[in-house]
Amino acid sequence: MEQFVASEHQHIRYNPLIEEWILVSPHRAKRPWSGQLEKREDKPVPEHDEKNPLCPGSIRSSGQRNPNYTSTFVFDNDFPALLESVPSPGESKNFFFQSKAAEGKCKVICFHPKSNITLPLMEINEIVSVIKVWIDESQTLGKKFTWVQIFENKGEMMGCSNPHPHCQIWASSYIPNEPSKKDRSQKSYYSKTGRPMLMDYLKEELTSGERLVIQNNHWAVVVPYWAIWPYETMILPKKHVRRLEDLDEDQIVDLADIMKRLTTRYDNLFQVSFPYSMGWHGAPTGEYCDQNVDYWTLHAVYYPPLLRSATIKKFMVGYEMLAQPQRDITAEQAAETLSKLSERHYKLTD
Repeated sequence: MEQFVASEHQHIRYNPLIEEWILVSPHRAKRPWSGQLEKREDKPVPEHDEKNPLCPGSIRSSGQRNPNYTSTFVFDNDFPALLESVPSPGESKNFFFQSKAAEGKCKVICFHPKSNITLPLMEINEIVSVIKVWIDESQTLGKKFTWVQIFENKGEMMGCSNPHPHCQIWASSYIPNEPSKKDRSQKSYYSKTGRPMLMDYLKEELTSGERLVIQNNHWAVVVPYWAIWPYETMILPKKHVRRLEDLDEDQIVDLADIMKRLTTRYDNLFQVSFPYSMGWHGAPTGEYCDQNVDYWTLHAVYYPPLLRSATIKKFMVGYEMLAQPQRDITAEQAAETLSKLSERHYKLTD
């Protein structure tokens, strides 16, 4: 009987964080592509555009004028998905028509005053400033809300409507679906083993090295064994931390370093400003701040859509929507590709 080879034969892999399976079909990567080609996302962006509502000194749609900021800038989202005070729909006794109250607050964080700068082109100290704003906002919003979601949508392909470097924070009075799954799975694993799941997982990844992309003193980047997106990665701490606000100065600086190195590799992969959605998952806040959440491990995830080139992306349709996620290259192949890339940005190379 033919011997199984992960890089050639389809198989399914288990994601213990959300307790779901993914189909891996590496042989499909050999098929010719005649589908949709995306436009390259490397068009020139002006350093400053007074009509851009995220630029220093610009007037936003709310009528408020931005300050002439020189570092990071935080403001309340002018079109928030969550508001702090709204009427409650009340509890429904009908199983099929249930709803609950949802309260929250949405903010925008501009990373840099220049529109033509992205995170991999920023200096380490500038990225440190962004991380410290994340920490401050997480602490402040976490006192009131149960979940604080920091996320960045980079590039038009990921729905970003403004090229200025920025991210968002949505704080909510409830734990959303994805982190709720992670909360249950990590709590269950901890109750059985007495150890945080993701710290055990990272130990295995560092021992194996198969899916390790980069590391420094305090952080490691891996392509998760169960990754869905072609070049999906996860940033994990080498020392157990639960939330962003647990980080010390050395961990913050090393985090800035690892983020810059990872996103530079992303850009260098297809020599384009690499699109992705990224976000942080850590222990819930609000009422959870007084509870034992040692089962949680802080981690960041990057979900980039590009598959074969700057113009071919992975679509989540058909089978993925109706059955289960599917990927065309293995996590090991993706990690090998990313680990071999230069950490000198292609725009800075002669």
